[in-house]
Amino acid sequence: MIAHLRGRLLSKAPNQLIVDCNGVGYDVVISVATFSELPGEGAEVSLHIHTHVREDQLALFGFAEMQEKRLFERLLTISGIGPKLAITVLSGISSERLVAAIRGGDHATLTKIPGIGKKTAERVVLELKDKLEDMAVPVAAGTGHHTPVGDDALSALVNLGYQRPVAQKAIETAIEKNPDAAKDFETLFRAAMAAIR
Repeated sequence: MIAHLRGRLLSKAPNQLIVDCNGVGYDVVISVATFSELPGEGAEVSLHIHTHVREDQLALFGFAEMQEKRLFERLLTISGIGPKLAITVLSGISSERLVAAIRGGDHATLTKIPGIGKKTAERVVLELKDKLEDMAVPVAAGTGHHTPVGDDALSALVNLGYQRPVAQKAIETAIEKNPDAAKDFETLFRAAMAAIR
């Protein structure tokens, strides 16, 4: 199985690229998110690859980020979602927002993605909600990255019975008011509790 490709980018389009690896051109299906991270044609490109094998076809799906590839592979475990729909899903929403929507049980956000109806959204949430704990979700828009302290605070609030989206919003608010809170669990937890009240 092909798991990674590095070579010269011969051509690119929003859903497909061709990468030349030592004289062999690989046709790779990509998401819009990966397309937006690609360098110009002729430059070197490095992609994480999922090889999808069917009786009549061998298809390569490429991702700039490992998290996007892992999310793609988790989507494939759901009945009714094939590789084309999984790529469409990842093109319709960022990985971070998708993980947040699934973990938060946000069906409304999921049904806005082309190809995802109400039943599929419910199935995605049901089957993946507890399988995405290792996927990073930015705690605050301002910080732009996931922190272990934010994770712990979010987990603590959810364990206390608060809804995940409410807890996440409270943590974001706390960090916006005091960016240093993101470095200390107790400070962040207290500030988030105050924001919820």
